[in-house]
Amino acid sequence: MSAMLAKSHCTIHFDRAASARCPACRRFFCGECVTEHGGRLVCASCLGAQAEARKPPLRRRIALYPASWLQGGLALFLVWVLFYYFARFLAEIPDAFHDGTIWE
Repeated sequence: MSAMLAKSHCTIHFDRAASARCPACRRFFCGECVTEHGGRLVCASCLGAQAEARKPPLRRRIALYPASWLQGGLALFLVWVLFYYFARFLAEIPDAFHDGTIWE
């Protein structure tokens, strides 16, 4: 194995010597093209495939959206109510306060 690695070149960068072999796709890569994940050196394409395999099914992901929209709508409504009543409070302050006559 080490003799094969010593003679091999990176699959992506042909001018560089290979420093690791991806255990999933069995291709050779230089140190820049592999990353450590789970104690193993894996290439980016295999790491992406592993991440894609761990995603929940589409049906489950779509089921999460209505709850998010409902929470966002509720938060927007609460912020609107807060600003509305704050503006009413400011509007009810007497004009004398704004003119500076209350401070004299």
